[in-house]
Order: sequence, then C-alpha cells, then structure tokens
Amino acid sequence: MTDTSTTTPLVEIRNLSFARGDRMIFDGIDMDIERGKVTAIMGPSGTGKTTLLRLIGGQIKPLTGSIKVDGIEVTKLSRSALFQLRKRMGMLFQNGALLTDMNVFDNIAFPIREHTQLSEKMIRTLVTMKLQVVGLRGARNLMPSELSGGMARRVAMARAIALDPMMIMYDEPFTGQDPISLGVLVRLIRELNDTLGLTSIVVSHDIKEASSISDTIYLLSGGKVVAHGSSKALHESGSEWAKQFMNGLPDGPVPFHYPAIDYAEDLLAAGNK
Repeated sequence: MTDTSTTTPLVEIRNLSFARGDRMIFDGIDMDIERGKVTAIMGPSGTGKTTLLRLIGGQIKPLTGSIKVDGIEVTKLSRSALFQLRKRMGMLFQNGALLTDMNVFDNIAFPIREHTQLSEKMIRTLVTMKLQVVGLRGARNLMPSELSGGMARRVAMARAIALDPMMIMYDEPFTGQDPISLGVLVRLIRELNDTLGLTSIVVSHDIKEASSISDTIYLLSGGKVVAHGSSKALHESGSEWAKQFMNGLPDGPVPFHYPAIDYAEDLLAAGNK
C-alpha cells in the first residue's frame, strides 16, 4: 500500500483566487509544494508572493479555491484548529521580526515557552541546539540591536525551527545582505531543509540565489502561474515569461512602460496646457 503522507504534496493549492478591492491578485492558480523539497515563489514586484504565504498560513482567506496543508483544508479551520496547524509551520519574516527587548536566547525560547510545558532546563538545551545549527551559540546573550543583518536573519531562522516544524516559509530572506551573509543564508536554507527533513517555501527576487537551492520554481505574474519547473527547465524554456524573468530582461511580457496613452499625444496635450 502506498503511503499517501509521503507521496502527496504537503501544500496543495487549487483554483485559488484573491483580490484587494478591484485588483485581482490571484486568478484561479494551482500549485503543489512537494514534501521535503525547497520550492521558490518568484515573479515581478506586486504579484502577491508574500500574500500567498499569508494565505497558506490562514492569516487571510481567499475569494475562492482550496488550500490544503498536510491534507487539512486551511480555509475551513476554526481559530483554535488554525493555531494548532500554525505550530507546525515556521516563518522567517522579511525583516527578521525579532523581539527587540529580548536577547537572542529568549527570542528563540519564546515560542517554546508559549506553546509547550517543557522545563527551563530542557528549553536551555533546545535553544542551545538551535543556535548551534545556525552557528550563533556564542551570541545567545546579545540583544537584537547588537546583531548584524545577517546574524539577525540567522537568529530568526533558529526561532523558526524552535518547535521542529514540518515546513518553513521564508519571505525575502536574502534582501539587504552582504555577499558573505548571503552565502551563509543560502547554504543554511538548503542544509536545514535536508538535515531536518523540512519542506521549504522561499519567496525571493534573487534569481541566482533562489535558483541555486530550489528543487522547483513557480513564476507568478498577472494573477497567474506563468511557468514552473526546475531552474534548468525554466532557463531552457521557450516561455517568454520565463526567459524575461530568469534573465532579468527589462522588457517582455512584463512591460517596462506602465500603461499610458500614446506618447506623441501625451506630449501634445502637455504642450497645449
């Protein structure tokens, strides 16, 4: 008998639609996030990549469609059931979102203290283990204001794995990092995923870095999934969308110019005023 818990995607999205006012962010998208894999969500600015993470986490609800996480329909969960599911999800926010009045140790210990009844001795052991994984065991007593940008992201990663989640969602983890910190973060995301048996979703604009660690990439634009596959497959794809985004071309299906009236007509109108 086949074990469906290992063969079915961890996250299944079907016919998902979501709008803000009159603007359609997602228009009937389908997506599978495979278990044990690193999946990158990429696309031009404003395509709803971070919004997608919020939908998966149940922070907001779609207009239509289904979002299943480990077989559980997120859109139909009660508040208490949603909180239980979220304990199995780790999240690394774009700015790290460390609690500024707590030191490194207490930032990582916070979710363990909130959601478990473990003794302080066991919490100390677990936090020490998480800090060792991200290479910051010696920084446990530092305050967030004393950390570099790269160190803050690594502390946030340690906090994201504090409750041993099945999945981690990363929202623009590479933004604003120097080359050394960037290399460390890229390696950590892949190593954490493989060593801890996680499933990772990485939202990013950084094509090179996200491509280097991703098993699958989804490209979003205009409310649709315009292409998906491995980095190699997308680079070799005949899709104009994939070609423009993967090569950073300034013009293509996503135009350089915002929609406007004819240029000559606009100049004449401006001159007549």
